Amino acid sequence: MKDGVSFVVLASDHAGLEMKQRLREALAGWGYRVEDLGPGTADSVDYPDYAEAVALRVGRGQADAGVLVCGTGVGMSISANKFPNVRAALLYDGFTARYSRLHNDANIAVFGARTMSADDAVARLRIFLSEPFEKGRHSRRVDKIGCIEKRLGLPG
Repeated sequence: MKDGVSFVVLASDHAGLEMKQRLREALAGWGYRVEDLGPGTADSVDYPDYAEAVALRVGRGQADAGVLVCGTGVGMSISANKFPNVRAALLYDGFTARYSRLHNDANIAVFGARTMSADDAVARLRIFLSEPFEKGRHSRRVDKIGCIEKRLGLPG
């Protein structure tokens, strides 16, 4: 658990329900405190509602990291990245999982249940959570994202 990550919130839409459950079990098995923000059934839901729930908690510092799952991961990524202090990354391979943390200080991992296997998502989440933010020159770039949010009038 690098960078003080101990509490993770996660959510999905209906397409990502099974993968979310698998990721929740993996997180608990690795010793993370986990809160599942829904949904609890496979009934059709709207992914922006669940992206918002996770993004608000992570962006406000009420959770150390977040996990989102939908069919492709794209809708969740777009929605979550609308919130201040959120850097949601769609982890489509191990390299992306590693460098989204090292260089971008990503704080929400996003997965596509229809585009990757649950085993691959678990492996990528493990990489994501094991990498620290490198800081250095990358801090300047991440800080610029915060400046953009401020210029747009987003509360930080």
